[in-house]
Amino acid sequence: MTTPVCAGASRAAAASVGHRRYPSFSSYVRARGPVLLRTARSLTANPSDAEDLLQTALTKTYVAWERIEDHRALDGYVRRALVNTRTSQWRKRKVDEFACEELPEKEAAPAPDPAEQQSLHDAMWRAVLKLPDRQRAMVVLRYYEDLSEAQTAEVLGVSIGTVKSAVSRALGKLRQDPELTPVR
Repeated sequence: MTTPVCAGASRAAAASVGHRRYPSFSSYVRARGPVLLRTARSLTANPSDAEDLLQTALTKTYVAWERIEDHRALDGYVRRALVNTRTSQWRKRKVDEFACEELPEKEAAPAPDPAEQQSLHDAMWRAVLKLPDRQRAMVVLRYYEDLSEAQTAEVLGVSIGTVKSAVSRALGKLRQDPELTPVR
């Protein structure tokens, strides 16, 4: 059996063969093909691979057509064939590993200068202290105390929306702070 190169030609060939043996298979492929192709595309990154994946799954479905008792569940059967086929492809992919005498070591990133870190820390606190009390409290709770928006809202007795908008405005002010300009 030869494998057609063109996906469109292969669908036409499958449909013509399926039409002779199983007319219902051909009508199923015509009716559900676009939906199943979208499913295949969600499983692969390449549209051509998705067409190949769908073709393989439909071939498996065609071979099992007589054994499938409930034709109302065909979408589930084909989707399962898509997932199983894709999983098999993942497992079969070639992974290149090469043995070497020495282990490659990552180049160590230079340690940050403690004086620069302290300077940044001080500049950030000065900028935070310039914020209005309510915004400052929300920024401190959200980013220094690492509370969620809901937890911050509960602590301050305000709504989550209030926390979101106040923190957004506070971050905008911090972005505009001239002391923090070199940090960006």
